[in-house]
Amino acid sequence: MRVDVVTIFPEYLAALDLSLIGKARTAGLIDLGVHALRDFTHDRHRTVDDTPAGGGAGMVMRPEPWGEALDHVLAAGRIALGDPAAVPALVVPSPSGVPFTQAFAHELAGRPWLAFACGRYEGIDERVLEDAEARLEVYPVSLGDYVLNGGEVAVLAIVEAVGRLLPGVVGNADSLVEESHEDGLLEYPVYTKPASWRGHEVPPVLLSGHHAEIDRWRREQRLLRTARRRPDLLERLDPTQVTSADLAVLAGAGWQVRSGRFRFVPAAVAD
Repeated sequence: MRVDVVTIFPEYLAALDLSLIGKARTAGLIDLGVHALRDFTHDRHRTVDDTPAGGGAGMVMRPEPWGEALDHVLAAGRIALGDPAAVPALVVPSPSGVPFTQAFAHELAGRPWLAFACGRYEGIDERVLEDAEARLEVYPVSLGDYVLNGGEVAVLAIVEAVGRLLPGVVGNADSLVEESHEDGLLEYPVYTKPASWRGHEVPPVLLSGHHAEIDRWRREQRLLRTARRRPDLLERLDPTQVTSADLAVLAGAGWQVRSGRFRFVPAAVAD
């Protein structure tokens, strides 16, 4: 996969030299290009921002350097990929974007080329995205309902989430199967040695050697943890995709199927 990032802080992306993503780059699984937005300015001060049209606080990133930067990314990427018609998916981190999810990470992992535009200040002039949409697939994406100083943190998170899904990046691919959010549920709690630590014990079932019982315990823990921490995920879970044993576990936690969806029903109402 080719990944291009445009930013005013190229050094921020140095973290992608580390850990599994760094190894994937060394192995040629990820080809990362980081582009300094100020390289596409033409004034003495290398200006990338100006006051907002209509007035207001803060500064807005100017369209001219962004237009040139994205033109450069498109041309350089096509040469690197050997495909004059190649088009990247342009991901624009923004608190006003659509939520980034594991499902979207899988979608992006299927693309051969991703580009990222790291905004700063009050954001990028909207005309940049309008112009890009004529040539690229543009995805404004939010990590959550909060505001960061810039898009670089989001790019680090998204590249890691997507990159680890690429074949060969994670050594044991089986470890990806039961992770949080892979099937709409959170991951079960994990333990290791020693069996007893500060008065806390590893659940006996995990030491029993009975693999079927361990699998069932882990499944129950996924259901219960999701019900406790992320009830919104349970409400989106398809009841036809769970077993009768799953239904019994959720019923014990107060969750019942109502009108084709899981709903939390307080005990007094359930009776």
